[in-house]
Amino acid sequence: MMQSPQFPPLLTGEAVPRHMDPFAKAVSRAIAGVDSGTVFYSEGPDTLHAALVLAPETPLEEAIQAVYVAQVGLAESLGALAPPEVPVHFQWPDRIKVNGAVCGSVRFAADVSDPKACPNWLVIGIDVPFIPAGDEPGANPNETCLHEEGCVDITPMALLESWSKHTLLWLTYFLDSGFERVHNEWRPRCDTLGKTIEYPKPGLFVGLDEKGRMLLREGVMTETVSLIEFAEHV
Repeated sequence: MMQSPQFPPLLTGEAVPRHMDPFAKAVSRAIAGVDSGTVFYSEGPDTLHAALVLAPETPLEEAIQAVYVAQVGLAESLGALAPPEVPVHFQWPDRIKVNGAVCGSVRFAADVSDPKACPNWLVIGIDVPFIPAGDEPGANPNETCLHEEGCVDITPMALLESWSKHTLLWLTYFLDSGFERVHNEWRPRCDTLGKTIEYPKPGLFVGLDEKGRMLLREGVMTETVSLIEFAEHV
């Protein structure tokens, strides 16, 4: 019998059957009014699927910055559990990279899309593969999984427990002192910062502004791209 994961104070966990998507479950329960701080997760051994429900008290353009909080929480939890030589990076807007290859993603949804509107709920999900999806390890060199990167001793439930603790800690920092501290922690882990990128648009990724929007320079023009554009429609 698999032991239930332990969650920090202020967060509660709710397992969903393996055939169900915890993110979709979190959204449906958020619409119905579930408590903020509920984490929905599945107990499969091959991938960690989890989603956290939040009830922001700020406009969406501020609330969406919690997506970076979840990314930092995931990087810190992997850093705590993985061998010390395993680097964890971000690829804007939603990819997690381990040893330079994509190893999971973050997803998010809210009940509003207007940056100035205050959402009733915000759901942030993570998906992290532990074993290869296909038969051939290394078939796609741009994608990986934790077991291929030497993290064979980590279990999905251990990562879930660690992610919930680190994310709650960084949510506290974020609520207490705003985005700057989160930004300072996030920035060094973004491996496309300062580089010319093709996605979501071609240009030079020069950084994030104070609202967490991508600053993308092309020629003499700099435009902003918001995470809000990448929220899932529910």
